[in-house]
Amino acid sequence: MLHHNHIIKHLPLNAEYYNDDIAPIAPMAIERHGEQEGRYAVLSLELHGHVGIYSLLGVKMGLYARELLGVEAGALRVVSYAGSTPPISCFNDGLQVATEATLGHGLIEVVHPFSPRVEAEFSTHNNTLRLRLKSEYDQLLQHEIEELKALYGLGKEYWDDVRLLALRFWVEWRRKDIFERV
Repeated sequence: MLHHNHIIKHLPLNAEYYNDDIAPIAPMAIERHGEQEGRYAVLSLELHGHVGIYSLLGVKMGLYARELLGVEAGALRVVSYAGSTPPISCFNDGLQVATEATLGHGLIEVVHPFSPRVEAEFSTHNNTLRLRLKSEYDQLLQHEIEELKALYGLGKEYWDDVRLLALRFWVEWRRKDIFERV
């Protein structure tokens, strides 16, 4: 089901459109990773309701899979191995936005493995590709999260710093570097 009826022609790059912590980050991330990733990241974070690391990883992986398979949005079937328990399941929101393989379109399936993970399978009529977050990035992410939990518990400061961490990873992590084929 291919369709290109987007509502927004271009993302606003002017800092006045973003919250104070995102204003300096979004234009840098868009410049570094392209307007398409920026569009999907902003839409995913709005849909998701907060700035989250896993949602952004879903955007990055979904867009990378489309690039590798050479397809437009809406042309993939997706199987996610992130399960449905936060925070890892937040990955599914980013996948849906970047691929347009949404629950409503019936193009995404969420598997509930014993160990949920940042991994997904993408299929076209003639190709299948499976990607996962490289272990070094997963370990860095887990380490940073555990440090924040140890420092703050799950209080407001923890969530504020998770937001900053997500924004940092959005800018620093290139989709072509952080995933591997399974």
